[in-house]
Amino acid sequence: MDYVSALVPPVVMAAFFIALVMVIIKSQGGPNKAKEDAAVDAALARAESAEQAPRPEGV
Repeated sequence: MDYVSALVPPVVMAAFFIALVMVIIKSQGGPNKAKEDAAVDAALARAESAEQAPRPEGV
């Protein structure tokens, strides 16, 4: 019975990991894809504009 108690935690963790990956894959795309893409594009635009903005002297 020691082998059963040794195998249960990895099997449970593997099952949860597989379930997590399936949820992530299923949540890709769908009706929210355009909204998510727009949010990412806006964040990238803000980051790029912050990089290109000149910094004042003494900072």
